[in-house]
Amino acid sequence: MALTACGSSSSSSSSSSSKAAGGVTTIKLLAADYGTAGGPDSSQTYWQGIADAFHAANPSIVVKVQTIAWTNWDQVATQLQDKQYPDILEGDAPQELAANGLLYPLTDVMSASTISNLIPVFAKQENDSSGTAYGAPFTTSSRALFYNKKLFAAASIAAPPTTWAELQTDAAKIKALGSGTIGYGLPLGTEEAQGESYIWMLGNGGGYVDSSGKYDINSAANVDTFKFLTGLVKAGDTQPSPATTNRQTIWDDFSAGKVGMAGGSGALIGDITKTAKLQASDWGVATMPGKTGPLTQALAVHDDITAFKAGGHAAQIKKFLDFAYSDKYQMQFDNEYNLLPATTSGSTALSAANPVAKGFLDTVPNGVVYPANSNWNSLSALIKKDIGQAAQGTDPAKVLGELQKSATSN
Repeated sequence: MALTACGSSSSSSSSSSSKAAGGVTTIKLLAADYGTAGGPDSSQTYWQGIADAFHAANPSIVVKVQTIAWTNWDQVATQLQDKQYPDILEGDAPQELAANGLLYPLTDVMSASTISNLIPVFAKQENDSSGTAYGAPFTTSSRALFYNKKLFAAASIAAPPTTWAELQTDAAKIKALGSGTIGYGLPLGTEEAQGESYIWMLGNGGGYVDSSGKYDINSAANVDTFKFLTGLVKAGDTQPSPATTNRQTIWDDFSAGKVGMAGGSGALIGDITKTAKLQASDWGVATMPGKTGPLTQALAVHDDITAFKAGGHAAQIKKFLDFAYSDKYQMQFDNEYNLLPATTSGSTALSAANPVAKGFLDTVPNGVVYPANSNWNSLSALIKKDIGQAAQGTDPAKVLGELQKSATSN
């Protein structure tokens, strides 16, 4: 997701909902901004539109909207640490927050009909260890390989790679074109290193957890994966310094025609369109290559909605969430940011209207999702900060071993 902006609403006290004179209840929504602060694509505008329409239909409830960019998401962590809880948070997975006793069970704040409409592969990720859901997916995506057909043609590459060896060969050919071309854009900076890393781990039969759900970050397969990435970086087949390169930088360079291959979601299409350097015929999308063949399961990602108990307004939250999860608003968000719905009905509608989105949606039911372990939010932040070093000169076994220790220490 192209996340660069911050909203304008101020923070609230620990009880962020209030009962004002005249019987009007105010609840606070804190959400990730997927657009540009102050711009027409700011998520502040999207959510404010829903809040205004909801208030018109429910005059006794006001929804106060604040949006914060993913790149500034530490502000959210600070607010929560200071017990400045919103009523609704869009962005973080629920497990760690639920383990700390902060959240309503989903059934308290969302109707059964809305819950049953959530896409199953994502909905099951909202459960804690007891099987109780404490959140809901709000927006989703799946990942694939974007490639530049013009650079492929110039480098005499006939088709996108299906294996790591093919990818490395193709990346070297694209780099050899000169003029600053990058073979494969490898973003392992703090924006979304956990996602890029996961894609590569999956390509070697690895991942963050084993078949029983226990963390297995320093598995032999994962260490082998990062040894391959280290070789790719040392050969110059990626951009310099992947550990400090964020995904948005790679997407910007791909959109400008400088990168031959990059992992991406449908949101990259929006960047390509805005940059207007590549025509629709200049790029393509393929399955991500694995070590010995294409990935059989795509990485499927979702951002979550959670509801905090501090304000004590489950009934008002429930009315708003049922309203906000309508197909109208799911489609509006997906069309704005080239993402995917979290609901079955929204997916059906989007697939019928958008063939490109349908291609991504077709991979979702069989997708691989992030772990649902209770400390995943904290661990993910640590992975974003540290894992890039495993592809940039530091022994992968050491980096992944330290992350494994952190994962299992609490």
